[in-house]
Amino acid sequence: MSVHDDDDRERALEEELPGAPDLESVLFSETLKNAAAVPPLIVEPATTLAEVLRLMREHRRSCVLVAREDRLAGIFTERDVLMKIASHPIDLGQTPVSDYLTPDPDTLSADSSVGYALNKMVAEGYRHIPLVDDQGRPTGVVSMRDLMEYISGFYQKEVLNLPPDPRIGPHKREGSLTRLRLAREKQPTQFEGGFLCHRSIS
Repeated sequence: MSVHDDDDRERALEEELPGAPDLESVLFSETLKNAAAVPPLIVEPATTLAEVLRLMREHRRSCVLVAREDRLAGIFTERDVLMKIASHPIDLGQTPVSDYLTPDPDTLSADSSVGYALNKMVAEGYRHIPLVDDQGRPTGVVSMRDLMEYISGFYQKEVLNLPPDPRIGPHKREGSLTRLRLAREKQPTQFEGGFLCHRSIS
């Protein structure tokens, strides 16, 4: 492929797809207080697993925050249900959620950027991140799904479905989120305070 072909392809991409500056603006100007879809479910450590599961089912939530004296003590998610409770002989009506929550999870403030939270979740393997205020009191929670849906809301449906290569037919189209993933693999993303490096999860 010639240099001219590469230039033509880049121009076509710039005309038909949202450019990197546009996406970067969304990632780093929008904050988590805008991306948090719903108020969090908050329970006390002594709340039984049966009650917690009932609340999650009734409110269609994938997690609850656990607070002790108004301070965040842990998070209990659908992953905890699958990994720690399912197929185990547990008395749900007598067992407190404190026995199976994830204690002292990483948190962010509601003023943190969507881009910072997204990169942290990918790097650490999180599906949810609790939001707390300066006193450690829970104010919200965001999930990976919340962030993906919030970002996609800035682009029209037609734009999201454009192929990364204009010459690829509709049957091979990929979304702009795939393009975002490829772009991140090619170039590290700089955040406030420097570069956030990926590390393995023990």
